[in-house]
Amino acid sequence: MYVLLRGVRPLDVVIAVPLVILAALLASVQVGAPVGVPDADGVIIDSNSFWIVPLFVIPPLVVVWWRRSVIKVTAVATTVMALHDLLFGHLTRCGSGLPLAFVLAFLVGLQLRGRDLWVGYGVVALLNVAVLVFDSSAGRDILPATLAISLGLVGLGFLAQSRTKMAQELKAHNAELQRLRDQNAALEVSGDRIRLSSDLDALLDQHLSELAAIADAGLDVDPEDARRRLAELEERSRDTLGRMREIVGTLRGGEVALSPAPSVTQLDALLTREGHRNGRLSVEGDPRVLPPSIELSAYRIVEHLLAVLGNDDEAVDVRMTFADDALELSITGPLTRGADVDQAVSRARERARLQDGTLDVKVSRGHARARAQIPVAV
Repeated sequence: MYVLLRGVRPLDVVIAVPLVILAALLASVQVGAPVGVPDADGVIIDSNSFWIVPLFVIPPLVVVWWRRSVIKVTAVATTVMALHDLLFGHLTRCGSGLPLAFVLAFLVGLQLRGRDLWVGYGVVALLNVAVLVFDSSAGRDILPATLAISLGLVGLGFLAQSRTKMAQELKAHNAELQRLRDQNAALEVSGDRIRLSSDLDALLDQHLSELAAIADAGLDVDPEDARRRLAELEERSRDTLGRMREIVGTLRGGEVALSPAPSVTQLDALLTREGHRNGRLSVEGDPRVLPPSIELSAYRIVEHLLAVLGNDDEAVDVRMTFADDALELSITGPLTRGADVDQAVSRARERARLQDGTLDVKVSRGHARARAQIPVAV
């Protein structure tokens, strides 16, 4: 069944079904009709056998396979129609045979080109002859007209084929142009990134030289002037950092967040993001704004440890204590099965050391208790 239906599309069935129904109706009208007796229109038939019906239906039925080879399909239809002529003689065949011939003529033009196109039209012409040579209604007199109509339909099919091919080529050209346009845009972006990299190098060289000059000039001045120079040094440093963020964001492409670095005020959101729905955050002492570097390090310490803590049954506790001269962090909770605890602790400890702080971690029976202390200059 798969072999028979291979290559058949729904549209092919839609084309064939009306032709099959038309052929079956025309054949059934002639089954059982008087033989050799003219009807009201003067039409005489030579046979009223039941076998008229299947041989009438086969030619339009094979249309569903026209995509495999329209010449072969037309040849089969012509052969069956010729066999019909030999077996049953004069019958009315034009009512279903001519629509079939016209449809096949259009499909010949739609599928074939060059020499094959003319071969296909020749087979369609033979089908016209087979339909009309023993036709009781129209007869052979209309054969020149049907051949001309078939030729015109072949031309229309060929025109449709050419326009379809042109549309496909245009679509392919558009796709190629789009690819070249995207490639050109990528090259332009690469060029911009190279230029911005050079700008970044020049910016760093310029501002580092200026910062070094300000720092050197501030060594041999009075305290008041030194404070002014240090304030200027801080302002220029922040300006340099902001411009570096903009350039690096452009170099990375896409939408890069240039918002401030994470701080301890975002730990509650961190608990939720890491999936600790039962997590608890408590704050003790006198909360205050700390230097950005300390807040960032504290955030990263908690982030590293949360990555290896927690499950669905037990909660993770995070306690943050603002002491006078230090920020203390306490994180406790169950270890996640299979987590790389050593690596997480190593990263968190490195963050603490970066601020001259300490981190102590104790692990017992699948639970961990970590305590970090980061000094804060008063």
